[in-house]
Amino acid sequence: MSMRVTRSAFKKVVLAVILLAGLIVAFPFVWYLFLHWHYDGVIHGVDSAPAAGVVIVFGAGLRGDGFPSDMLRDRMDVAVALYKQGKAQKLLVSGDNRFENYNEPGAMMAYAVRQGVAPEDIQPDYGGRRTYDTCYRARHIFQVEKALLVTQTFHLPRALFTCSQLGVKVVGVSADLQPYRRIRWFTIREVGAALQSLADAVQQKPAPVMGDPIPLED
Repeated sequence: MSMRVTRSAFKKVVLAVILLAGLIVAFPFVWYLFLHWHYDGVIHGVDSAPAAGVVIVFGAGLRGDGFPSDMLRDRMDVAVALYKQGKAQKLLVSGDNRFENYNEPGAMMAYAVRQGVAPEDIQPDYGGRRTYDTCYRARHIFQVEKALLVTQTFHLPRALFTCSQLGVKVVGVSADLQPYRRIRWFTIREVGAALQSLADAVQQKPAPVMGDPIPLED
């Protein structure tokens, strides 16, 4: 009898371990799908987007010649369109500038100026190394309380979640203006990044690069 009880208990432990492992493996995908479902209703195109005063544009890499990548150029085109429609008075262009020969915010600002945006209406954020940093600095350095977030649809739910958890009231504006190379890779990577955003929301540590406040909103 004791042997049967032991085997039965062992089977239950094995099943419990398998179930737990399955839940651990599945959770990142469940969380990723939840974010997309939850924020689907606050993602707009340029024409249907509400006014918010400030547009936050997330960096997306530069070409070898220092010009914005296809994704980043599309983000800037959408941000400029929102500005020209009067839905935003300021562009907060946030990206990586930790290396001397790599300046995302500078390239983003130069691109916007060429498209007709007044230089004084553009605020570069040189500490936006990742989505969390951009959102944290938007709230604590630039003191943004309400903003339109411009990025591609695969990235918007995570960006919306991160900024909202840090105290910024946000609406997303999709920058999907063309098919993108390696979009499947970006989407797969977003599953892990979405899980990291949950950890970031719980910890809410300051961004690695901080500084004195530069208020964008009156």
